[in-house]
Amino acid sequence: MKLFERFRKVLSNFYTTTRTWLQPSHISDGIKVQGSYIFPAESEPHEATIMGLPSRCSLPPDQYDAMCNELAQLAAAITEFEPVRLYVRPEEVQLAESLVKTFVKDALKISIIPCPINHCWVRDTGPVYVRDMTGAFPNRRFAINFRFNEWGGKRPEDDGICWGQQWPLMNEKALQENADFARWVIEHDREPSPVTQVETPIRAEGGGLVTDGEGTLLITESSIVCDVRNPGMSKGEIEIELKRLLGIEKVIWFPGRRNVDITDVHMDAEARFVRPGVIAYSKPHAVAIDLWQELSTEIREILDRETDARGRRLQIHTIEEPDPRGLVKSDHDELSASYVNFYFVNGGLIIPKFGDRERDQKALEIFQALLPERVIRQVYANAIPLTGGVLHCVTQQVPATK
Repeated sequence: MKLFERFRKVLSNFYTTTRTWLQPSHISDGIKVQGSYIFPAESEPHEATIMGLPSRCSLPPDQYDAMCNELAQLAAAITEFEPVRLYVRPEEVQLAESLVKTFVKDALKISIIPCPINHCWVRDTGPVYVRDMTGAFPNRRFAINFRFNEWGGKRPEDDGICWGQQWPLMNEKALQENADFARWVIEHDREPSPVTQVETPIRAEGGGLVTDGEGTLLITESSIVCDVRNPGMSKGEIEIELKRLLGIEKVIWFPGRRNVDITDVHMDAEARFVRPGVIAYSKPHAVAIDLWQELSTEIREILDRETDARGRRLQIHTIEEPDPRGLVKSDHDELSASYVNFYFVNGGLIIPKFGDRERDQKALEIFQALLPERVIRQVYANAIPLTGGVLHCVTQQVPATK
């Protein structure tokens, strides 16, 4: 508890000194501009995909090997469409090379990059790549560093029990590496050109930001309007900054729920844009706990009455989640099993396969109908959802330069 209070004080002091950054953007090479950016639709062409091999201090020991195998199989599927940049701790490079040799047909499509990384959840820990909207820097590449802070300071309790599993406890060095990961990636990304870091006073995670690339953002209040991420900042102040950073004209807010999961409800597991105006919505299985049923119904009701930034009524396609019974190892396990936590690749879409044959097949058919112009691939995932995420959570797109 004392550590948590000290952490909150640090955040509060940081906010006090950085609140004046709400308008300008500070650029890493010393140039200061009135920054205005746009987060491209994830379906736009990618330069590459970022992934990360987890450290051994970031996962339950009995899940580590299975997690690495599933990440390698996902990376292999992605390389059929675009290059993968796999960030790996130096001591795990040999393991990464072995995984690539085992699962990847074309090893040249994967770059193994040694770096200080722990979490494989690069959607949340990594940079969010954006483009300049001012026209002042047509040839620059930009990425936002949201300064990851363990989803609002969440850590396993002293006994390490979380999600029904025994987790290792990260030391302060590892936690600092997690906070620095986005900056490290930005500073070392030189392909096809260097990247300029976009500073912001707000903290957020990429999984909480669902956009259509045309000015609409879906986000939960619980995942960003909170003192553990953005102390002292109002919903209005946060919205202004999100509009500046992401090229947003309309924010559709959902209440969400604090502490119902480690992310405080990220929208990338609840509803995603298939294309502007068209949303894939995740419906919990009938055996899901009442809280998730209530939360999901609330999200659907808001989507049903909203319009996007262009004034269009949203077309919503329901995709039912799999039956978690039979997919978990014990009654204490929790499973993150959303088909809408998919990942766009160049010319394709990669969706999860959980092991519920009926629901897996139905999800495949729905996405094939929604995206006939794309190749749809399914990748099996069990260790990934048992430890808190799905495919979108462990990937981050690097948009192609225009």
